[in-house]
Amino acid sequence: MSDQFAERLLRWFDRHGRRDLPWQQPTPDGGRDAYRVWLSEVMLQQTQVATVIPYFNRFVETLPTLRDLAEADEDTVLALWSGLGYYRRARFLHAAAQRCVAEHGSTLPRAIDALLALPGIGRSTAGAILAQSHGLRFPILDGNVKRVLARYHGVHGDPGKSTVEKLLWEHAERHTPAQRTADYTQAIMDLGATVCTRSQPRCDDCPVREDCVARRDGLTTELPTPKPGKRTPTRQTVMLVLRDTEGRILLERRGPQGVWAGLWSLPEAASPEEAWRVAGQRARLGDACALPSFIHVFSHYKLAAEPWLFDCVAPLAGVADQAEARWIAPSPGMQLGLPAPIRTLLDSLSESYPKDSP
Repeated sequence: MSDQFAERLLRWFDRHGRRDLPWQQPTPDGGRDAYRVWLSEVMLQQTQVATVIPYFNRFVETLPTLRDLAEADEDTVLALWSGLGYYRRARFLHAAAQRCVAEHGSTLPRAIDALLALPGIGRSTAGAILAQSHGLRFPILDGNVKRVLARYHGVHGDPGKSTVEKLLWEHAERHTPAQRTADYTQAIMDLGATVCTRSQPRCDDCPVREDCVARRDGLTTELPTPKPGKRTPTRQTVMLVLRDTEGRILLERRGPQGVWAGLWSLPEAASPEEAWRVAGQRARLGDACALPSFIHVFSHYKLAAEPWLFDCVAPLAGVADQAEARWIAPSPGMQLGLPAPIRTLLDSLSESYPKDSP
């Protein structure tokens, strides 16, 4: 191994790296299970390790193999994913597993082109799967690695731009060693997650600090170059909590497009006035009261939600006969694909607003 960056990083990893993560459990041949590596890589997109671990453990306990995932129904997959956000990742994961069963003998392919052809698997995820599960020499370039390499090499410019990303891929390719590729891949991710952090990086603890351009030139706060700021719009909505005399809530499956696509959620209206009309199309109404409003932040906008509780309603005939509508008695941990704020709202509803209150 001639690359000093990789040598220093691996020495650091041997002392400080994370080697007890649940997706690192070795297989009988000493490698790592490709399914578990793939699942972890998808979960870790936009999400920190500490948050992912309990979701990962619950997911593999329910769906321990790729075939189990492929044969599961979408509600089961989305319920296990509920709270992680970016639900398109879960749907891609499900679709890719089904493709693997149909086309690759119920395993993830080892060929890079075949991996890249699967839904939701890009170049960095494919590289991580092949490097960590099979020890093959493929680089990765997730957000943590982009930050490490941009600072180490003094790369200016938005890492999301093609020219900048191309340069970072060249650096990633050059540093990735032919030996201990799995350890190196975990090491550079660990370095970005625990030392070369977005704010207040711990440069004195960094194993490659001696040659880091950002540290030398005082640019750790400027690199990587942040995206130009833009105003985040806010969308208003009224969420309708229709609860019947048995304590059941009306849930409706959202369409295939937009945020929370395919998840079960509450009916919505554009205003409190329209809320009565929308609710009246689904049940005979009595009194209603406003519940505490909340704001949920997505990557590209904020959702300002004003929930209204319509209590002790009488469901209209035929509403629950639709495949995309159900009257359900909420319970903690119910196995249904619900957006995190909707699950939180339903969990708190019985405590704060008992069924016999207006």
